[in-house]
Amino acid sequence: MYLIRNSLLEILGEVWPTILISSVIAISMRVGYLVKNKQKIILYKELLALIFIIYVLCLFYVVTFQDVGWSSSNFIPFKEMFRYDFGSPLFIKNVLGNIILFLPYGFFVSYYLNLKKPLSPFFLILLVSASIEITQLLIGRIFDIDDIILNIIGGMLGFGIYKLINLIQNHLPALLKNPIVYNIIIVLCAILMAMYMFNLIELGV
Repeated sequence: MYLIRNSLLEILGEVWPTILISSVIAISMRVGYLVKNKQKIILYKELLALIFIIYVLCLFYVVTFQDVGWSSSNFIPFKEMFRYDFGSPLFIKNVLGNIILFLPYGFFVSYYLNLKKPLSPFFLILLVSASIEITQLLIGRIFDIDDIILNIIGGMLGFGIYKLINLIQNHLPALLKNPIVYNIIIVLCAILMAMYMFNLIELGV
């Protein structure tokens, strides 16, 4: 998945100033709020919230600034996604990329709203994806119905991951449900992802 990794690095290379400033604002306000109200800081929850903010900023960049002038609007379902050869760079970028793009949203919206049934995340994913495509059309970019379909697939995969984690969590012994364990897991995941992004390790993709 070198193309996906390179695309992510390209996005982060463009968005890092916004991420840095937004992170400083969000962290300082959050820490101030917790300290003022004498609330306990649970690291994994705070990191998840920060990751969600970074994700939204990257999503905003992708749907508003990345150049897509090579294509035209498509209102026919499945017209665009099936014209790419499976596994080709265009397939990875336009099909797999649109699925991966909304996978985090499906997870986070399910996590924060504690959604149990698939209908709720489905409509929320549809609403956000359709809003993005309509906004793109209004600002002179392109509308692609296939992007909405692929975004929904990705978002529902995110919902599936959330449900799977919940299922595993419910069967864990009490000792492993300690927030400290979750803190260690999310920190390790963040370190591994950072190392993978900067090509320090390979994760089998």
